[in-house]
Amino acid sequence: MVLDTLSLLNYKNFDAITFQMDPKINCFTGHNGVGKTNILDAIYHLSFGKSYFNPITSQNIKHDADFFVVEGNYEKNDRPEKIIVSAKQGQKKMIKRNGKAYEKFSEHIGFLPLVIISPADRDLIIEGSSTRRKFMDGVISQGDSQYLNTLLKYNKTLVQRNSLLKYFAANNTFNQDTLSIYNEQLHEFGTLIYGKRASFLLEFTPIFLNRYKSISSGNETVGLDYKSQLKDNDLLTLLKENITKDKITQYTNFGIHKDDLVFEIDGHPIKKFGSQGQQKSYLIALKLAQFDFIKAQSNVNPILLLDDIFDKLDEQRVEHIIQLVDNENFGQLFISDTHADRTEAVIKKVHQTYKMFAL
Repeated sequence: MVLDTLSLLNYKNFDAITFQMDPKINCFTGHNGVGKTNILDAIYHLSFGKSYFNPITSQNIKHDADFFVVEGNYEKNDRPEKIIVSAKQGQKKMIKRNGKAYEKFSEHIGFLPLVIISPADRDLIIEGSSTRRKFMDGVISQGDSQYLNTLLKYNKTLVQRNSLLKYFAANNTFNQDTLSIYNEQLHEFGTLIYGKRASFLLEFTPIFLNRYKSISSGNETVGLDYKSQLKDNDLLTLLKENITKDKITQYTNFGIHKDDLVFEIDGHPIKKFGSQGQQKSYLIALKLAQFDFIKAQSNVNPILLLDDIFDKLDEQRVEHIIQLVDNENFGQLFISDTHADRTEAVIKKVHQTYKMFAL
């Protein structure tokens, strides 16, 4: 799969611009603030229908404009594919494939597999469990549309149950029959999601460990553990046994929306005990394992975006990532950096075609 051309109209800081891409390596260079990351984010937008850095659609529209359009022309499985993502102030965002709009955005997820490595990935370590759940869900969803649909149903039911708990508290009332309907639905959807997540981690963890071993110079042992309330109890029982707590907090305290991934190094949390270099290696290994997993699921080389990594990683780690594109198992690569000479020097060490775009 290859992105041939990318066109932006009123997207973030760009008025109108078109890029003709190289099928292997594309580098966007320039000073901070010129829009290098925005170009990579536009490519991300075409795969996921949203920004990686700012999920608020209206804030991706250029100042003084009332709409944006991002258009990508791809070649996938020897067929041309045109994807357009557009948004207008006050209106619903639209995603079109070859001129036909998707009824549900979820139908598009996984069609253009993509992995991004960015300084923002550090949030996976320092932020709360929701960030790590989103990572896990994002990897699984790119290859499993049924999983994504079940997750959407679970989240919708969760909102409804929480609203009901608030209604009970506000009106000093309680209706077990109504609550039971939501309990049954959360149990059904949650059990499916838990099973998929557990299976995913069994397959994903060895890939991750292998990746970490190949890019780290240390002898430390890393771990990736799936933490869930459903490991020892079924969700229906948990919901019934903890209704008193739920009524007090007016919130559903048990379910797969409380799941977490535990990142460890030598048996300790990497957030507290990992050096900066170890944390960086951990995150890169995580993202490269994501690449491997999605490729195995889809039989397509995902697009790989490397945002500003030269400023955040030492040259040895950067060279390791760039060398991966020398392997035919990898596909198209997009890089942003502030120094064109530094980027080109590393890229010349691999034997692939490339293009430099100075912004």
